[in-house]
Amino acid sequence: MKRLSYLILLTLVLVSCGTKSDHFTLEGRLLNLNQGEFYVYSTDGLINDIDTIHVQAGRFSYDIECTTNGTLVIVFPNFSEQPVFAQPGKSCNLEGDASKLKEARVKGTKENKLMNQFREQIESASPDEIRHYAELFVGDHPESLVSIYLVRKYFITCQNSDYKKADKLLKIIQKAQPENGRLKQLIDQVEAQAQTAIGSPLPKFKVVDINGDTITQAKFSKGDAIIYVWATWEYESCNMQRNLKNTVKDKATCLGICLDADKTEYKKLLDRENIDLPIVFDGKMFDSPLVKKLGFTSIPDNIVVKNGKITGRNLTLQQIREKFN
Repeated sequence: MKRLSYLILLTLVLVSCGTKSDHFTLEGRLLNLNQGEFYVYSTDGLINDIDTIHVQAGRFSYDIECTTNGTLVIVFPNFSEQPVFAQPGKSCNLEGDASKLKEARVKGTKENKLMNQFREQIESASPDEIRHYAELFVGDHPESLVSIYLVRKYFITCQNSDYKKADKLLKIIQKAQPENGRLKQLIDQVEAQAQTAIGSPLPKFKVVDINGDTITQAKFSKGDAIIYVWATWEYESCNMQRNLKNTVKDKATCLGICLDADKTEYKKLLDRENIDLPIVFDGKMFDSPLVKKLGFTSIPDNIVVKNGKITGRNLTLQQIREKFN
């Protein structure tokens, strides 16, 4: 009897040591990476800022408060990304090889299992085939957060965005997730992006830059211009800004929108790299009214304007160089 009581007590202790009901835990092991760090952000507000995950002896553990299902995105040192779908009270495990991060898999919930299956399905697929598979996935699983992630990745934040298709797919998802407020916000963003599609006039806006100067869309009504988003924590966007300063500044009107959460780091970077381009900062990141009006949902991103009309979106650095040469 005493032995039975001991086993019951031990079981209760072990259960109590698991993930709390209002938390989510991600643990991981990466081969060929003894020490390092990578970033994690959320596409739907599960966390409000950029977190850092530290790897020691090839292992890591990341725990957050979690009261609702949500999406985390891990950014590895090579800038590849791994989505993780979190649930309250759940624990997941990420395993992979640091030299083959595209093959990393997350185990522990149904949503992550669905994402693993999709990634395996598209391993040898062309970009058009991947979009086709993503569209089929949405039709089969409109209730899943994975569907929202796939629409965002393959129809919204990709280089060849298709906002009309994204809007159609998101509204299919909305019927299965009518209470999802973040989904409604994303639909609003897509509609804004549709209004700032190539060929559209630049929307009206009025902002004050970090030097106190007022800037409106009228500044971009003549000649060539580029409006871009950047942040100190996103290397590619900083590199693009550096190149704009060196190669485009004298050929086009530039406006940078900083998506940092506070002004400390961006001021250091601007001073260190002697960036003198007009910069707008309000600390609201992707909730910035100007960011929403211009339809920016990823970083880096940009809008190219000529004589007040949008002539390009989300161009690469090479495409920007070619456009302004």
